Amino acid sequence: MILTLTPNPSVDHTLEVDDLVRGEVLRIRATRAQAGGKGVNVASALLRAGVDTRAILPVGGGGGAELTTLLGDLPRVTVPIGGETRGNVAVTEPDGTTTKLNAAGPTLSPAEIQALLRALTDEIAKGPDWVVASGSLPAGAPDDLYVRVAELAADHGVPLALDASGAPLRSAAEAGSVELLKPNLEELSDLVGRAPTTVGEVTDAAREVLAKGNGAALVTLGGHGALYVSAEDVLWARGPRVRTRSTVGAGDSALAGFLAHEGTPEERLRRAVAWGTAAVSLPGTTVPRPEDVTDDGVTSTTVPDPLWRIDEL
Repeated sequence: MILTLTPNPSVDHTLEVDDLVRGEVLRIRATRAQAGGKGVNVASALLRAGVDTRAILPVGGGGGAELTTLLGDLPRVTVPIGGETRGNVAVTEPDGTTTKLNAAGPTLSPAEIQALLRALTDEIAKGPDWVVASGSLPAGAPDDLYVRVAELAADHGVPLALDASGAPLRSAAEAGSVELLKPNLEELSDLVGRAPTTVGEVTDAAREVLAKGNGAALVTLGGHGALYVSAEDVLWARGPRVRTRSTVGAGDSALAGFLAHEGTPEERLRRAVAWGTAAVSLPGTTVPRPEDVTDDGVTSTTVPDPLWRIDEL
């Protein structure tokens, strides 16, 4: 059972256009509204794959009502808030280029933050296999919220996977106790204050973060695949080239794929890449179904050359 926490969920509106040109009147080819937020995406992908999951998220206002409807049969615990659940907009072009317009979201009061943590505590006490904490924090939430989440998970002996950015990611990474960090290359660069360009440099950067007391890192590299880095292993995998329709939520699907499957780190990495590859071939924030995911064409190695350039993978 995998429990997800999404402190700042959204209703994601996707607009498909032929070409995004500033200042012009554009014709929209297709639109869709979907439940969004990184933890929601992870839980949705797991549910589609038949994995037991539950999502925890705050909801409020008309946006919260719409989000609750869009969640469908996803098992969830919703925490009522006084603010309005945000709506995000993604504009996608035929070549997969995606322009995102993300709202800041509501401001949560200290009482609402405590209610969210109480809901999390109640669910962690039931003994999930993983807790996944994902995404940006709403206004009013302290930068160390994910540190508190890590402490709650550790108190109950439950491993934490964290997918965040900026100050919330930095605080949690510095505090340690995160079993699996899932930064992309930009987020890892921000953590260490430099931009790695080779496999060896990414490995060194990831291990610098792991040395704070964290377990392993799943570093997603966009179209260049992903690296799994632990104290013992450095593994790389990349999916086949596919037509990209939307990159929104691909990293969330990759994380879901990694956590959904048991096996060696290499086997889990290959599934993560397969799930992420399937996600980019789907519109909007659509998560893959089992029939969308295949290992065919996934390339992997347990000994990637440290001199390989990321942009050439």
